[in-house]
Amino acid sequence: MPVKVVEEWLNMCGGCECSLLDLGEQILDLLPQLEFVHIPVLMDHKYFGQTGAGTKLEIPEADVGIISGGIRTEEHKEIAQEIRHKCKTLAALGSCACFGGVPALANMFVKDEVFDKVYKTTKSTVPGEYPSVAIPLWTDRVYALDEIVKVDVSLPGCPPPPALIANAVTAILEGKPFKLEEKAVCEDCPLKREKKAIATIKRPLDIYWPPKDGRCLLELGYLCLGPATRTGCRGREEFPRCIAGGFPCRGCFGPVRAGGNQMVDMMGALATIGLDVRTIPDRLATFNRFVGAHNILRPRKARGEKFD
Repeated sequence: MPVKVVEEWLNMCGGCECSLLDLGEQILDLLPQLEFVHIPVLMDHKYFGQTGAGTKLEIPEADVGIISGGIRTEEHKEIAQEIRHKCKTLAALGSCACFGGVPALANMFVKDEVFDKVYKTTKSTVPGEYPSVAIPLWTDRVYALDEIVKVDVSLPGCPPPPALIANAVTAILEGKPFKLEEKAVCEDCPLKREKKAIATIKRPLDIYWPPKDGRCLLELGYLCLGPATRTGCRGREEFPRCIAGGFPCRGCFGPVRAGGNQMVDMMGALATIGLDVRTIPDRLATFNRFVGAHNILRPRKARGEKFD
């Protein structure tokens, strides 16, 4: 009997679903073992019955639930709770589901600040009123999935590597535990560290690849969050995806250990090479780019800071 699967996307961009499709030939081995009973990106399944006549949210019962995206509205919250209720195992797919992702940067601002920016003050927008009819209510902030429901398997990444998804799905099908390693990206990086001090940070677009003498990008002056980020993003290469592509790690796999603080860890790493972290603009957003849920990021106004 195929394993029944529910997949849903909430507060996110759709990149995680692209990774599902990027499984390529691997998906041909997995599909015969799976039966998708709800996956909006691929099939038409209505929340309130196929005719829309239902009065209660309907998600089919399944063995496995996969949710990408965090929680930004009361509707997202209700859908996540219903999927958790209907599925035996629940996986959080991608950085948005695991940590809030890039959308959780909005947690630095209160609702009216965000709405003013989107509907009134953006230069390319004709000022208008806030939408108020037939739209879901916002939650007070962006939540990671595990702040609302119990999560059994976490697959971070923006988006997660297809190989990681395939490994996790295979483990679930075989009834085996799946867990990421608790070590930093630097431990999988082939570039050489010489612990030499730097004084300034350069623009990452100036990187010449391969780097001079195979040296660590951070020690060459490019801000790389590898020291404070969990490894596991290896793709077809045997070392981290961004590094393989000639770009510094941006931290999408979250802290090295559950409950860790990437900003604190990264500031410690920078201190060891002599860089004054105060020279890095917008440090709060830069070091917490993907992990703003779990109360990591809070409104600036509440901290007495200005929003410009």
